[in-house]
Amino acid sequence: MSVDAFNDLMSRVAAFIGDDPLDDALAEKLNAAFPEGGEDFHMLAGLCEAGESEGWLCAREHGGIKFGRPIKPATHAGKFSVDVVRMKDVKGPHHIHTTGEIGAIIPIDGDPKFDGFEAGWYVYAPRSDHHPTVTDGDAYVVYLLPEGAIEFTGR
Repeated sequence: MSVDAFNDLMSRVAAFIGDDPLDDALAEKLNAAFPEGGEDFHMLAGLCEAGESEGWLCAREHGGIKFGRPIKPATHAGKFSVDVVRMKDVKGPHHIHTTGEIGAIIPIDGDPKFDGFEAGWYVYAPRSDHHPTVTDGDAYVVYLLPEGAIEFTGR
């Protein structure tokens, strides 16, 4: 079942991250261990597609962004929550990553960039903030939040 496979894969990613600091070095490690084009990344892309079509991922929509949180913190991914959004040429709501954010950009159509990042992994440090933005195409963004912490500012 795709839900179980998603949970298992996210559990492995979370265990790999462990208690590493959320910085550029972690992004490099993730891109080396779970590279875009590699088996696990390809599996993650397929699971996102299956989850959306089966209705357990990205089941809600607002402002042209489909989203959902299939994994709550302190469950399958340890201290992390796991959210999945689908964004196509859209700017999302401003928020602060109070404890940081680790994400994977998975292209669906075009040559999408998330905040300028191409397909693969990115890491935002604790207290960083942004308007999440996808340009040049359609993408899933899978992101892990330590303790599930995120603060929407309304800006």
